[in-house]
Amino acid sequence: MTPSLSKSWIALTLAGALTGAFLAIANAASAGECPANKVVTSNGQQPGATAHKSVTEKLLGEINLTNEKVAVADHHFRMRRLEVAPGGEVAWHSHDERPALIYVVSGKITEYASTCSVPIEHQAGDLSVESHLSHWWKNNSDKPTVLISADIAADPKDHNM
Repeated sequence: MTPSLSKSWIALTLAGALTGAFLAIANAASAGECPANKVVTSNGQQPGATAHKSVTEKLLGEINLTNEKVAVADHHFRMRRLEVAPGGEVAWHSHDERPALIYVVSGKITEYASTCSVPIEHQAGDLSVESHLSHWWKNNSDKPTVLISADIAADPKDHNM
């Protein structure tokens, strides 16, 4: 291979790799989100599950925020690991006063949110930012789904996701 052909080959290979990386990042950024044309302020998904079904929860850690610099009296910042078995459901709940971040470690799960007119599919690697919405989740797959939940809660015994 001549030096100029070798340089061209390297340039094409790099261009292809960069294009693939940008496409992967663009897809990851929109994965697990409500499609822009399906976002609603009311009349999104309606309440479903009224109680947790086949969900196990483990508290990984928590901080009482009362005496922290942010000084949020009677609130806890906590992190939990949740496992939702196949067919399992996380009951309808609100994030109006309890913001949360949910990271899908493994598996896949469907979210039914009040702010989206269609169900939202989440898979491993997705992050759900939850604030000012109500929703419920269901594992419609045949494998368990593992989630990490980080939230700020007034009641540390609140078992909502």
